[in-house]
Amino acid sequence: MRVYKFGGASVMDAEGVRNVAKVLNTTGYDNTLVVVSAMGKTTNALELVVRNYFDNKPELQSAIHDVIKYHNEILLELFDNDRHNVFKIVKSMFDELTFFFKNNKSPDYNFVYDQTIGFGELVSTTIISHYLNEIGLKNQWIDVREYIKTDNYYRRANVNWETTQANISSKFDAKKLNITQGFLGSDANNFTTTLGREGSDYTAAIFAYCLNANSVTIWKDVPGVLNADPRYFENAQLLHQISYREAIELAFYGASVIHPKTLQPLQRKEIPLYVKSFLHPKDDGTKVSKGKALDPEIPCFIVKKNQTLISLSSLDFSYIVEENISDIFNLLHLYKMKVDVIQNSAISFSVCIDNIYDNLEKLLKHLKAKFKVTSYDNVSLYTIRHYNNDAISELENGKTVLLKQLTQQTVQIVTK
Repeated sequence: MRVYKFGGASVMDAEGVRNVAKVLNTTGYDNTLVVVSAMGKTTNALELVVRNYFDNKPELQSAIHDVIKYHNEILLELFDNDRHNVFKIVKSMFDELTFFFKNNKSPDYNFVYDQTIGFGELVSTTIISHYLNEIGLKNQWIDVREYIKTDNYYRRANVNWETTQANISSKFDAKKLNITQGFLGSDANNFTTTLGREGSDYTAAIFAYCLNANSVTIWKDVPGVLNADPRYFENAQLLHQISYREAIELAFYGASVIHPKTLQPLQRKEIPLYVKSFLHPKDDGTKVSKGKALDPEIPCFIVKKNQTLISLSSLDFSYIVEENISDIFNLLHLYKMKVDVIQNSAISFSVCIDNIYDNLEKLLKHLKAKFKVTSYDNVSLYTIRHYNNDAISELENGKTVLLKQLTQQTVQIVTK
């Protein structure tokens, strides 16, 4: 059993969908599950739909229409006859989305987000499944929400592993080529949930774990895992081998190629993960498995943009001790902040956070009741694994360093 995952960049247009078929024909597709993300920037477009629903109702239908138009253009390129059944099925999905907005009573942004955003994956897999059937790659479309069950922590749901394992064991037909959605699950009331942005990799790992798969392959628009994001760093190099532990470290610090939760279930069953180019499917790419920590052994650079650095000190110059730190973390948890760096001294405490849920102002107001607070918006967090002095100097050149923290193998630098 193999699990393949294709991201949005790989299916952003009709040519991308055709290339999925090419990859499957090149590598074979017996006993294969294909997990697919939303097409192109559809998730971003659906996020705009959600924002318009709450803040700009007059533009809601226009935003939905843009998403429909984008997918219809791909359909018209892939299918000669616009009477093909796939047009009717896709239309019914978008009708369901429109119906939801007309009848929704929930004021919960996160709930509405998850009920909306999943249509990207549902539509993309429907189009791809029908196209593959049309050209002779017979497959079965399955709704991932019937398999992966979660709690109702919308936008970052936690998997109910026991129920999910039971569903996959009883319902999944491993003898067929199966096409399903990444990123999605459902809660006990069958409402759609999402596993966090870039959660399609995690979906692939969940199925691989439950199916005892031989491997997972993530198909990307890069040759594999690079030691740096080529959008921000020059001369990025391909990493041929990464150990599970090192890959988990890289993912934890924000390496965008691998989702942080993806590696843990794979490591437990020692299922190798391959990251390969969908343009060059015969190339080796990167293998994540037991073995050497890193090949080649070079510094790895990670950057997170649009972070917020908060520096706290006590109002009376007293020590920042366990009780204060406990209060701070309770507030960070309350306002759903993702913490990326922590640094403290006798009378100060600094934390670099990702304001995913847009609760920063509430958090700052709460903190200012107890501490002297300084915050810096739109900072960049750089992490270097296996750093050396040259790597640090090159990174700091021309930047204002707000915070710097070194451990034996990792340096983290916050810059403005």
